[in-house]
Amino acid sequence: MKPPMNSEPVIIPRPDHPISRSLVSPNALRVLYRLKDNGYIAYLVGGCVRDLLLGREPKDFDVATDATPNQVKRLFRNCRLVGRRFRLAHIHYQDEIIEVATFRALAPEELAEADTAPAAVEAVPADGERPRAPRHVVSDEGMVLRDNVFGTPGEDALRRDFTVNALAYSIADFSIIDFAKGMEDLRNGVIRTIGDPVVRFIEDPVRMIRAVRFAAILGFTVEKATWRALRELAPAITRATAPRLYEEVLKLFLSGEGERVYQLLRQAGLFGYLFPGFSAWLDRESDGFPHSQIGKALEWVDGQVGSGEPVSPPLLLALMFGEYVEERAEELMTAGMQVTDAVNEALAGFLGEQGPIIAIPQRIGLAMREILLLQHRLAKIPGKRPQGVLARSCFAEALAYLRCRCAVTGEGEKILAWWERYSRDNTMPPVEPGTGETEEKSAKRRRRRGKRRKPAPA
Repeated sequence: MKPPMNSEPVIIPRPDHPISRSLVSPNALRVLYRLKDNGYIAYLVGGCVRDLLLGREPKDFDVATDATPNQVKRLFRNCRLVGRRFRLAHIHYQDEIIEVATFRALAPEELAEADTAPAAVEAVPADGERPRAPRHVVSDEGMVLRDNVFGTPGEDALRRDFTVNALAYSIADFSIIDFAKGMEDLRNGVIRTIGDPVVRFIEDPVRMIRAVRFAAILGFTVEKATWRALRELAPAITRATAPRLYEEVLKLFLSGEGERVYQLLRQAGLFGYLFPGFSAWLDRESDGFPHSQIGKALEWVDGQVGSGEPVSPPLLLALMFGEYVEERAEELMTAGMQVTDAVNEALAGFLGEQGPIIAIPQRIGLAMREILLLQHRLAKIPGKRPQGVLARSCFAEALAYLRCRCAVTGEGEKILAWWERYSRDNTMPPVEPGTGETEEKSAKRRRRRGKRRKPAPA
């Protein structure tokens, strides 16, 4: 299935769509108008247009233009150029970054398929200065490695992933420009790739994850050919870089629809390639009981996100994989290992098996360990020096973990009630994140360092 490159875009005038400038970020409007006033084309593009049309509040506002990155940089003193695969301009404001991208060209293979497609252009400023040499580079498997080739607005729209993300809002006349029949799919609640889904997913395997995320958060269905290609190419998800997959996993499960994302990932076959060891464990039973806590934990996370309560990455990952790590730690403790060593080894094993696929940063892993270790300490009420527990840097997250576990299993309610009451009545001074020290302990340590030894007698 080829992208509809020969069709003229559909122009939807301002009276026929609901997007008003009052709904757009003032900083994005400043960027759009400055580009327009300097003779450039300037569009709002991507997810922000989609969300505004659906009556949702966009998380960010992206701009596309025919100005090159260097030209954008000359217009905005607060501009930074970023990116290797495709150069982008980030316009920095006090509380917001507006991303500005130059219109991209179609890939060479797409140009070859479409005789009437407009030729890719390397935009050159009037003064003759050229931007970085544009290149389109793909791997042997067909994955796009670099795509720094400039093109036209229509080409740029057709280079996007899904039809509902190929809509543009023009600041020149406030119209919506539909290059890929995105409005039709938006009305029908369909996620559909632009062009052949197999080609698009090979170009960038992360698009498979994005298809699942959009379907979950928008309540849409994935179009049949797109879903078929997604299931067929699920093993290719591991070709994406491990740090990028970590960021995508956070977007997936902190979207407010994490439980639905989880179910769709399992149905698509992606979950088993993202988390192979954990997925295999989920398919087994422990003592005759299935492992169902992850779905319930994600429902709890969705409730937190929906009510505006923050869920940190360490807490999210501890809730998702805690049962898995704790079961392995229990086996090690039964074999005679101490609690701390057992949790450390179990968690290190999980992080080690995930590392080549999803790179969980070390600081996140350390915080996960603290959350899981604190569960053993929280079980002892009051235990020795309970005030010291309050001073631990991950105490709030460990308590949230316990709160979720109580909601999921119905166990530990007495322990949770005791610590919630104690933490309200015995607040401690704030500690430096990650140190777990009270001010008193820190002062004592400084005093010990300040002592001098008496000189030995002659």
